[in-house]
Amino acid sequence: MANLTQYIPFLIPAALIQLGLLAAALVSIFRHETYKAGNRVLWVIIVIIFNIIGPILYFIIGKGDE
Repeated sequence: MANLTQYIPFLIPAALIQLGLLAAALVSIFRHETYKAGNRVLWVIIVIIFNIIGPILYFIIGKGDE
């Protein structure tokens, strides 16, 4: 069985990217009033539950053109 400490150099950047995407998506959701698809509550749930994929989906298909 592998020692988990050897994976830390890969896990830390992945966690930072995930947290950055989460923060950016949530800030954007709460600053905008209109969305291409869905509503604010739906996007908050998607972004929080689907860690990395949720924010990416929001920026691709959810964010309105403001």
